[in-house]
Amino acid sequence: MKTTPSALKILSIDIGGSSIKATILNSKGELTMDYKKIATPKPANPANVVKAINTLVKDFPAFDKISVGFPGYVRNSIVKTAPNLGNDFWKDVDFRKMLQTDLGKDAQVVNDADMQGLGVVSGKGLEMVITLGTGFGTALLMDGHLLPHLEVSHHPISKGRDYDQYIGDKALDEIGEKKWNKRIKKVFEILKTVFNYDYLYIGGGNSDLLDFKLEKNMKIVTNADGIKGGAKLWQEDKHPVTHTAMATPTK
Repeated sequence: MKTTPSALKILSIDIGGSSIKATILNSKGELTMDYKKIATPKPANPANVVKAINTLVKDFPAFDKISVGFPGYVRNSIVKTAPNLGNDFWKDVDFRKMLQTDLGKDAQVVNDADMQGLGVVSGKGLEMVITLGTGFGTALLMDGHLLPHLEVSHHPISKGRDYDQYIGDKALDEIGEKKWNKRIKKVFEILKTVFNYDYLYIGGGNSDLLDFKLEKNMKIVTNADGIKGGAKLWQEDKHPVTHTAMATPTK
């Protein structure tokens, strides 16, 4: 992977359960325009999502590369699971190939929390990124490099429920903000014990609902911060194992 030319323009896309966001980045990850969004289609099958992306970016300036953060498990840009979009729709879909065929530019697809992580971390020590939204996303990075993605969201946490079911949008609607915040506190204690991270970054639309004081090594980040990670996917990586290989291990 070659060093990113300074003039390179990258279409960076964040696909969520409720909306799809996009912007154009320069090689440093700086926004060259405000990011725009469109509602995630229903049903959110691959054809409908590509159609929505086309609608979203039809008036965008020219771009050279495409980076996509996807809400599911992704290996070598091939989707394995998409629990909040429809697993049956997305199993083993080569989403990179679809985008390259449709938009005519080289693309990379990674888990959405992984891409957000690339955009927000300091690059020092073991850093963890979580997203609180339709579901629960996670990413782990060591010294700024992605570690293999773990679908922590589908690990059981309470009474047979996984993290998505315990603190996702549906749970928030059912139990209300006060009880949801109590659950978030429990989750934070588990994450601290299990991962022993140096720093925790909290993103996603529901991060604004946190009603308690965060510890000094915790920080709320925005979707705009996270979408900047799209540029990092096209930068030279001097780590002995590239971030792409670590994030999307081969079979």
